[in-house]
Amino acid sequence: MSATATKTQNQHSAVEDALRRRFAERSSAAEEYGEQFALLWRLAADHVLGGKLIRPRLLLDVHGALSPAESPRQNDVAIEIAANVELLHYAFLLHDDVIDGDLTRRHRPNLIGTLAGIHTETASAQDVVLHWARSGAILMGDLLLSSAILGFARAKVAESTRRRLLDLLEHAIVETVAGEHTDVGLSDGVITPDLTTILSMTAYKTATYSFALPLRAAAILAETDPSVEMSMVTIGRHLGLAYQLQDDHLSMFGDHADHGKDPYADLRAGKETAIIAFARETGAWSRIEHGFGHPQLPPGDAARIREHLIECGAEAFTRGLIEDQLAAAHSVLENTAGRAEIPGPAREAIRRVAASIKDRRR
Repeated sequence: MSATATKTQNQHSAVEDALRRRFAERSSAAEEYGEQFALLWRLAADHVLGGKLIRPRLLLDVHGALSPAESPRQNDVAIEIAANVELLHYAFLLHDDVIDGDLTRRHRPNLIGTLAGIHTETASAQDVVLHWARSGAILMGDLLLSSAILGFARAKVAESTRRRLLDLLEHAIVETVAGEHTDVGLSDGVITPDLTTILSMTAYKTATYSFALPLRAAAILAETDPSVEMSMVTIGRHLGLAYQLQDDHLSMFGDHADHGKDPYADLRAGKETAIIAFARETGAWSRIEHGFGHPQLPPGDAARIREHLIECGAEAFTRGLIEDQLAAAHSVLENTAGRAEIPGPAREAIRRVAASIKDRRR
């Protein structure tokens, strides 16, 4: 195993340990309020632990590159902040699953599906079970969101650093919620689904908290110049857009055996993506719109729609957008080469992230 791979594995383990401690403490304290509440915490822990930890690892990788001579205390603080970023991520996922009505994630029941499965035998009706399960997900999302905020506020850092971290966190939460709000409006037909709106929604909903937040937090914790932090905002936006565009592209055109999603889920759900925004402006849309957003869309019809999307150029267009966003991130990095703004090791860490987005299959 290479030195980089070993370091990454150690970081992954450190964040998981921090999360495991947090959930163990909360699960134990929750017993005072009844077995069902304690069970909710234990089930949430099962779903959080074992993830890919993309956001925490990005934060720690770049932080380590920005401050290679960090002390053990500085490293511990970075790990705790990274763990709080993962709690924020899972809180958003829980609320997103409620909004979307999802019971599974990555071929397994999500927290809602797990809770519903446990109580199917004891509840009198399926709608009662789902109400209980979705309520549990909303409440756990609220708790984890609060826990993440308090984790940032309690970080053992200088007061000026704490204020910068909290301002960053507040900004990330507001933009993510604004993006989710727009996404729901697009899905429900309240907001016009043009490409500019969809890309803006994607930047707010995904790029801000998934990439700009960990990159900026790394810069703040490393006590870098504010110019580094601002560069991280721009890089994070480009990487985050590329990541979500790639996710939508894989969901529509990728191998479902690799990415673990229903290959036609986005079509059945009527998900407004850059792919669909492009197709709407082509002559192929009349052959696509009749099935788009139909929950019971047969596999054969869905496969034909996917072929229409390829033939009209939507697939190639989206691949081009991904390449453009990655190139824009590289451009920011190149423009800092030889200057004090982003040190070489940090640029290399970010390049590795960009390469992983380009090469991802799941």
